[in-house]
Amino acid sequence: MNDQEHIGKDIDREAADNQLVDQAYEELIACYVSSPHRKKVDIINKAFNFARQAHKGVRRLSGEPYIMHPIAVATIASKEMGLGSTSICSALLHDVVEDTDYTVEDIETIFGSKIAQIVDGLTKISGGIFGDKASAQAANFKKLLLTMSDDIRVILIKICDRLHNMRTLSSQPANKQYKIAGETLYIYAPLANRLGLNKIKNELEDLSFKYEHPEEYDSIKTKLASTEKMRNLLFEEFTAPIREALDQMGMKYVIHARVKTPYSIWTKMQNKHVTFDEIYDILAVRIIFKPESKEHEINDCFRIYVAINKIYKSHPERLRDWANHPKANGYQALHVTLMSKQGQWVEVQIRSERMDDIAEQGFAAHWKYKQGADGRVTAVSETGEDGELNDWLHTIKEILDDPQPDAMDFLDTIKLNLFASEIFVFTPKGEIRTMPAGSTALDFAFQIHTFLGSHCIGAKVNHKLVPLSHRLQSGDQVEILTSKSQHVSPTWVHFATTAKAKTKILAILRRNEREIQKSGENTLREFLAAHDMEMTTSVIDRLCALHDIKKPEKFFQALGNKNIILGEKDIDEILDNSTGKKSGWRKLVPFLGNDKKPKVSDNTDDETTELFLVDKDFNRKKPFIIKDTNINRLIFPPCCRPIPGDDILGYIDNRNHIEIHKRSCDVATKLKSSFGNHIIDAKWDMHRRILFDATIQITGIDRIGLLNELTHVISSQLNLNMQKLVITTTDGIFDGTIQLKVYERKDVKIIMDSLKAIEGLEEIKQIQ
Repeated sequence: MNDQEHIGKDIDREAADNQLVDQAYEELIACYVSSPHRKKVDIINKAFNFARQAHKGVRRLSGEPYIMHPIAVATIASKEMGLGSTSICSALLHDVVEDTDYTVEDIETIFGSKIAQIVDGLTKISGGIFGDKASAQAANFKKLLLTMSDDIRVILIKICDRLHNMRTLSSQPANKQYKIAGETLYIYAPLANRLGLNKIKNELEDLSFKYEHPEEYDSIKTKLASTEKMRNLLFEEFTAPIREALDQMGMKYVIHARVKTPYSIWTKMQNKHVTFDEIYDILAVRIIFKPESKEHEINDCFRIYVAINKIYKSHPERLRDWANHPKANGYQALHVTLMSKQGQWVEVQIRSERMDDIAEQGFAAHWKYKQGADGRVTAVSETGEDGELNDWLHTIKEILDDPQPDAMDFLDTIKLNLFASEIFVFTPKGEIRTMPAGSTALDFAFQIHTFLGSHCIGAKVNHKLVPLSHRLQSGDQVEILTSKSQHVSPTWVHFATTAKAKTKILAILRRNEREIQKSGENTLREFLAAHDMEMTTSVIDRLCALHDIKKPEKFFQALGNKNIILGEKDIDEILDNSTGKKSGWRKLVPFLGNDKKPKVSDNTDDETTELFLVDKDFNRKKPFIIKDTNINRLIFPPCCRPIPGDDILGYIDNRNHIEIHKRSCDVATKLKSSFGNHIIDAKWDMHRRILFDATIQITGIDRIGLLNELTHVISSQLNLNMQKLVITTTDGIFDGTIQLKVYERKDVKIIMDSLKAIEGLEEIKQIQ
């Protein structure tokens, strides 16, 4: 091909790119113009042209022009969240500072301080806030939350950005897919849920599930498709008499079928240890009605409830009144579970049109209903000034004022209440407080005030004295009892469940620790000065080794607490080390270093094998293949113990060794969220030569001969050796565990399927 042909091809490609970009931008503007916001098209055009020029010539991994990503993020912000021109401009410009030579100051000069502030909050930062070894991801997230506490639009646009990244994740290598999907599931889906963005939360979860467990995702999608006709028939038969009743009432309504998402189905299968066919709440019915006025909404919810309750029997324990008591994320609806004529429980969700909008769009929908008479969205409503949201943002601010020094702890604390359901409790004066489900009296005390929490000695719940660890229920009236002599105890961390309480307790404990350490430091300095010695690093290290303490901080703390009393042996230790000698009992004890190699697998007795070391030539983008020949050079932590057939990933630890985890492992989820750059793809290539441990738990109704049948199936039919069998029986119900050796995950499934044929075995599940 000659130069002329090359030039011609480049011109054609550029023309095609321009057409693609122009079309996407026209769709964005059309979406914005049709929204109720003030029509500030000029500033959006300005932001688009600026970003287009800044990203000129740059392409995404998918091959499309980079500017397509900011346009897509801005479109999600406008179309799916209902945000205005400030948010759209910020979305268009969100990668300019990070990926080009332009600065935040340039953005402020051209577009003003508000857009610059949001763009700055959306820009990744270099270096870590939590120390050299901590995660830059956690530091980025902290900056995001800091800016979010001033302007909620920062996190909303970041969620739009993450949603588009997830929609286009297929172009990324597998290790990046696991990092981004894990981070999405751990942080962004809970945030979307907390902000009431139900539709986006569901999509983020499903996309994460699709990339982390592709086979399970495809399997559930296939089963959902194959059972669709049966669900449609149930829906039509179930809703026909409901429609008739609502028509007679003169209600204006629509009825939708709501099908459980693949991720929520899979989660329930994992948690309940059941198959797809054993999940009976895949279908729910949603009634969305138009009330006469906003004042009649809640009344109409209960009118519909009474009408359908005359047709079907309701489950007495499954009425959820979020109409009178909305969730903290703004969700409002009345939920009731009814028994269908086919003998299946069906959940019915009753919502007004306004409630449905808020359920799908979250706080963005609040703004829609707060417009003035001129159709404008006020600045107050666009920044999400709602009571519950403000309470949550205030809690976030308090956590950020004194964040955990460790990246993982910080993320855990922030995430702690994001997925929690709520309960409603009352103060002694009858004021209602929303708390996460599982909250204790101690959590309630810190929710009211930090001083109240740090000095509480107990509580009265419904006028009865209870300990601080008492778990609260909806409807409880709580009075906190305090004493000035009471101080925060380290044990409180174990029964505090809310992010606010844990953060405050840990902050107070750390402050106390620092004071104790300072006292210990002074004690050592005075002791050394009395013996004409200086406090140097080497002296502190020697004394730490003498008292078998690894960190100087812990040594100072022990001194401050009077757990260690300095004496002659400490002087001897310092003097002996300074002359290179060893005296006394210490010369008889060999020094144990901390470089002992961990046991990597139960598959071999050979502990002399060197662990695999990741060097500078290691290709992190390619899958790491686990074979019979290298498996003993890898670390298999006890948190999940994967076996061949499990979806897995690798994590490169701080010594450049490789840990293998299940992708669904809780520890792996945190690693993906905080140390994503250390994640690698890993695949099995085993040849049924090495046996792995598997434990199966069984529960059922006891009868004579059951144990005989159990051992017959395992030993005779499957020809397997049991390592251990433990059975206990109480009141005719037995519970037991079977430990076996298997080659791969399929073997476990075959065993469990075979055991299901035994009469009386009600529940069979694999445990770690």
